[in-house]
Amino acid sequence: MADCTLDWRRDYELLFSVRLAAQCTDERVNMITPALFARFPTLDAFAEADVEEVEKYVHSCGFFRAKARDIVACAKVLRDKYNGELPRTMEELTALPGVGRKTANLILGDVFRIPGSTVVDTHCIRISNRLGLVDGTKDPVKIELALRKVLPPEHSSDFCHCIVLHGRAVCDARKPLCEKCCLKELCQTYNTEEKHD
Repeated sequence: MADCTLDWRRDYELLFSVRLAAQCTDERVNMITPALFARFPTLDAFAEADVEEVEKYVHSCGFFRAKARDIVACAKVLRDKYNGELPRTMEELTALPGVGRKTANLILGDVFRIPGSTVVDTHCIRISNRLGLVDGTKDPVKIELALRKVLPPEHSSDFCHCIVLHGRAVCDARKPLCEKCCLKELCQTYNTEEKHD
């Protein structure tokens, strides 16, 4: 079993952390969120926050203006429309500022434990293709739908977290450690490129 590597205590903290993790490492996000969550300790505090002040806390995550703007706007919607609770459907989550399918699936799987929640990030795209679980597509929605057909719904979220960890530790985009990979016998890329000869 694997868990999300972002640190969070409240549901909305995970939502905001995932937004900060776009084009940024989870490690970097975990470095800045303690101060961010201490300065804005409640959802109301985020909803009332000055975007420019939030920018200062999230600056090192990159794309800080858009991320700060989305976090404050999202907090306002959660407070005003959902009484401070995260919505429980893909449609409602993806309607929130800065939230796409990847984030929505993460929330559905990690917060609400909804079976079939399938997070497709860059690691999942790469490894699903290398293993032959999908056929050459980089379209996250197509990959999500393909994986839903082959993964047991109750293990979908866990699978995605395992794939992320495997991608970071072994199946790197530029230099995969094929000889150390526990999946090499199943890997189309490994077997067709004959890296093991």
